[in-house]
Amino acid sequence: MELIPESTWDNEPAPHSDVVMSCRVRLARNIAGFPFVNRASETQCNEVMRTAREVLLAMGNNDDNGDCQMMWVDLNNSTTRDRRLLVERHLISRNLDESKTRRAVAISEDETLSVMVNEEDHLRMQVLAPGLELGGALERINTVDDAVESRVDYAFSPRWGYLTACPTNVGTGVRFSVMLHLPALKITNEIERVRRAARDLHLAVRGYYGEGTESAGDFYQISNQVTLGRTEVDLLDEFEQNIIPQIIAYEQEARSILAKRSEPLLDDRTHRALAILRNARLLGLEEAMKLLSRVRLGVLMQRLDDVPLKAVNQLFLQVQPAHLQLHAGDDLNADQLREARADLVRKTMA
Repeated sequence: MELIPESTWDNEPAPHSDVVMSCRVRLARNIAGFPFVNRASETQCNEVMRTAREVLLAMGNNDDNGDCQMMWVDLNNSTTRDRRLLVERHLISRNLDESKTRRAVAISEDETLSVMVNEEDHLRMQVLAPGLELGGALERINTVDDAVESRVDYAFSPRWGYLTACPTNVGTGVRFSVMLHLPALKITNEIERVRRAARDLHLAVRGYYGEGTESAGDFYQISNQVTLGRTEVDLLDEFEQNIIPQIIAYEQEARSILAKRSEPLLDDRTHRALAILRNARLLGLEEAMKLLSRVRLGVLMQRLDDVPLKAVNQLFLQVQPAHLQLHAGDDLNADQLREARADLVRKTMA
């Protein structure tokens, strides 16, 4: 399985990229005539895979679909490391990685589009974009959705909309998600402001890898929970014009407070983190993510002037276990991973 050596799309200048690392628009779709995945037989799951493969690979031959040349990955025939690489790149979910069902994923050449097959729904299509670019991501995924729907019939109700395995996705089937870096809110113990606001607005707050995961490196994934009775445009406007700007403002306010009232604390945390990263011989994943988060904050607030932001952004991905295994070209045990992670970070931060 050939993947881009390092994530490149999330390192370009993008709207609000100081706080918003990336955004995602996902559509849940099911093919008419087949039971939902949790009710389908192995034969039916195989037929869904066959249909999806035929449709998705054909998109690259249609000029109307733009740059949609897809790579097909049969996850049942993939190694554990390859599946974990896809999880770490947010191209598949942990649920799909761990599932025993017949399953696959189709991925665009630039890795900004992926379609999970036989996850919770037959098709989970997602477009990833840097910063707060939800409008463009929605436009692209709608093009892909139209291309797929021109070849297969979706499970659709005139009353309820698109039918999905989880009731929260019924309706438009759309899920907007934004990956936010909120270190100042964490340092100032104001992260509960985000959680309260999310509860009031019926949003989900998840960790670095989405559902069922905890925050790592002060990253939080915010997404809508309800699609029934709402149009895609309504949800997009609310998310992009109101909800996310409010959270961005919270984080920027916290950063301003740190700079004005807690300058010694800010400098100590950022410089201490950089010193450890430049000298550590062993690094666990959680510790590396926390220290990189503080260094990123220091760079953005101009407290550290000799560290490239792009290098820090890339390290969040490169320190993940499967990427370290790929870099080493061998299977590493837990101690070897900690040593390899420290070595990589030390050389990059030098």
